[in-house]
Amino acid sequence: MLTPGGPIEKPSRKVSGLRSLARHSAVRYLLAGGLAFLFDLGLLALFKNVLGWPLWLATGAAFLLSFFFTYFIQRMFSFSSSAPHGNAIVKYAALVAFNTLATVAIVALINSTPLGWVSGKVLATAATTVWNYFAYRYWVFAPPRHTPKD
Repeated sequence: MLTPGGPIEKPSRKVSGLRSLARHSAVRYLLAGGLAFLFDLGLLALFKNVLGWPLWLATGAAFLLSFFFTYFIQRMFSFSSSAPHGNAIVKYAALVAFNTLATVAIVALINSTPLGWVSGKVLATAATTVWNYFAYRYWVFAPPRHTPKD
């Protein structure tokens, strides 16, 4: 189409498709999770390699310290949740407790193989990433359900 200022190009379906994809909670979840992973792994490396903490303590402490960072980035950026903080943070804490135990177990188990603790951390993160998306979306950050009045 021609206009006095020159041709106007039609918006590309590819661009709108990318925008649509970027708006999807799963994509935002993965981006936020990647940032949270780097935060967590950085703390783990600091505690284990710099401070010389035992692996089990360094892994658990790094994972727990990333608690608030991950909660807020996932709540605000990934899921744009308006669920009440009290209920959501209790659910999130329960999920973190489960994830902490699972992460420590996986890292310790893989550390006893030639793969080492870094591979263990990567594998633990992959496993928790899958189940956390569904737990966050449908349980932790789900909007409150309104029950019909009797």
